[in-house]
Amino acid sequence: MDFLRKVWPTPFRIKEKNVVSFVIQLIIFVVVCAVVGWLIGLLAGIPIIGIIVPIVGAIIELYGLVGIILCILKFIGVVK
Repeated sequence: MDFLRKVWPTPFRIKEKNVVSFVIQLIIFVVVCAVVGWLIGLLAGIPIIGIIVPIVGAIIELYGLVGIILCILKFIGVVK
């Protein structure tokens, strides 16, 4: 559990059954994923960077997905 708290600290700021903190953290993750997706689309056309950017973008999108899942689990009380 300590590893999860170190790598994904923001989902653990959610208080159980507190809708406001849950929605704020979800918005943060969705906005970050949207900005990264936009940057991937923008930088994908550059030849050398176009090879590296999708890989880095996929890792960041995976980080966001796991963060959203942890937010949901923390909100419903599965993760303490």
